Amino acid sequence: MSVPTVSSPKPTAVPKSPAGKTRVRRPVYNEKHIWIFLFVICLLQTFFLGTLLYILISLKIPGLSSVARYNPPQSTIIYDRHGRIVDRMFTEDRTVVPLNAMSPYLPKAFVAAEDGRFYDHPGLDLLSVLRAAVVNMRDGERSQGGSTITQQITKSLLLTPEKTYVRKFKEAILAWRIDKLLTKDEILYIYLNQIYLGEGAHGVEAAAQTYFGKSAAQLSLSESALLAGLPQAPSRYSLFDHQDRAVERQKYVLNRMTAEGYVSEDEAKAAYEQTILMNDRALQPTDENGYYLEAVKKRARAILGVPLQTAGAKIYTHLDSGLQENGAVAVRRGVTGCLSRQLLAGKEPGTAPQGGLVCIETATGRIRALIGGTSFTDSPFDRATQARRPAGSTFKPFVFAAALNLGWSPESPIEDSPLSIGRWSPQNYSGKYHGMTTLADALAFSLNTATVRIIQRIGYKEVHKVARNAGIRSNLPPNLSLALGSADVSILEMTAAYTSFAGNGTFVEPSFIAEIITADGTVLVPEKDRKRQVVLNHTVLAQMRRMLKGVTSHGTGRLVADVPGVGGGKTGTSDNNRDAWFVGYDDKHTTGVWVGNDHNQPMGRSESGGTTAAPIWRDFMLAAQAM
Repeated sequence: MSVPTVSSPKPTAVPKSPAGKTRVRRPVYNEKHIWIFLFVICLLQTFFLGTLLYILISLKIPGLSSVARYNPPQSTIIYDRHGRIVDRMFTEDRTVVPLNAMSPYLPKAFVAAEDGRFYDHPGLDLLSVLRAAVVNMRDGERSQGGSTITQQITKSLLLTPEKTYVRKFKEAILAWRIDKLLTKDEILYIYLNQIYLGEGAHGVEAAAQTYFGKSAAQLSLSESALLAGLPQAPSRYSLFDHQDRAVERQKYVLNRMTAEGYVSEDEAKAAYEQTILMNDRALQPTDENGYYLEAVKKRARAILGVPLQTAGAKIYTHLDSGLQENGAVAVRRGVTGCLSRQLLAGKEPGTAPQGGLVCIETATGRIRALIGGTSFTDSPFDRATQARRPAGSTFKPFVFAAALNLGWSPESPIEDSPLSIGRWSPQNYSGKYHGMTTLADALAFSLNTATVRIIQRIGYKEVHKVARNAGIRSNLPPNLSLALGSADVSILEMTAAYTSFAGNGTFVEPSFIAEIITADGTVLVPEKDRKRQVVLNHTVLAQMRRMLKGVTSHGTGRLVADVPGVGGGKTGTSDNNRDAWFVGYDDKHTTGVWVGNDHNQPMGRSESGGTTAAPIWRDFMLAAQAM
């Protein structure tokens, strides 16, 4: 059997090119190769994006909510009746104002000085960085910065002040994102309200008030350029400490504004040559205003329900700063005189007497001045609103008014002679008695026994009714001692009650605050719901006014008779000369004065309502009328 022969395959011919050269066969990629390739690409992309995400997370870049909903802590500002700022409360002294409430020069000055390409770049400006580096190298100092306005917002609101490359990287990312999120005007609005400008002032409104005593809307080109020169180094260019440097920086700002086309060369030159009137650096809430302002703050906190330091409210008060100052001076002078008399009388030196004064605009109930002691700094305890002291004979007019309500008249007879009621034997202050007298004279000369006889006949409940209608809320004794002022009252309470006699017979609840404008623009008017109460009809009012006029014309209060327009008043002295009072009025104001010792010690036999309190009232009213 023959074995078959295995033949070899024929070799495959290699194709040749037309030129006769051999061609190389290229490999053919199948579907598997394509999938592997795509997988590798995806893997690399995932790795890259994951790495980038990890870096971003590890950087802990904050969100932009605090920028998008810009609502920084704002100062609460208190104004007097003339619109002058008398106090600011803050954690950061700032008042946020929109761009249209600023001088038109302000935004231009800051853009020219801090970020000339602000409207062109996307939050970052590499050209400015390079230019600033060149200028700083040439000058040998950091005269220019490379950060844009958007970057400065980022540093202020979102980042810590540390100087590292990581922080600069975060700053760049955030600045770019902010530029995409907000319009240029929105960014500029935040910047001008956020920027620190020295002396504790944050934002252009607080700075304008601090340096120039005016609002940002009122700033001139010259003043705007001075403020725009501060962000680089507020202490180095301090308008108070380094005016020469500040003026040089102002010159730079004005030149930049000219270069950017914001102002002409002539306008810049005129602004540079303008004389600037600076605010008084020492202008702080005065000691004289302290008691009034504390009373305002207490009421404002109750109304707003939030801390005033961050409320951002504007509180418009009835404070008359001139009257307040006159009152503080008069109280200090009167108390000093009282202390001098005590020392001359041989009294051992001890705690000095204190005093208080309240002045109310009679027709409106608006409190124009309130002094609660000789020095708020030394003793912030407010004796005008917080202390309660025996009213003494200043309470007697309510007894007499109650009698007139029941049909008595100023000419009605009443006996003034020694009197004993059980163990109680009230006596006249002078120790003298007038026998049968009239109601008018009994009040003019403050006769104690006559007044007790009146309340015996009409009953203390009638007196309670008149006093309550006149706004006295303190406890009133349900007995005859009320006739001699045994009720403990505050100076404010008693002064407000006397407006019923000084005005049209109606009590109007006294008020410190005209209105409060909250940070969101809501207007609150505390006066709107104030209590008004008719106390005396026209006949009784005319009779009381005539009787109280007798006190000041020829009675115990005659020391004030020379005050032009004095309408009437009443002295008061408590047991053992512990308290001296005088409450009186002219055609515009009702004013009450008290003097005494905080620990209720007697002041001395010579100290009384007529000799101690009335002179203070006289000094104050004469000064007030001279304003």
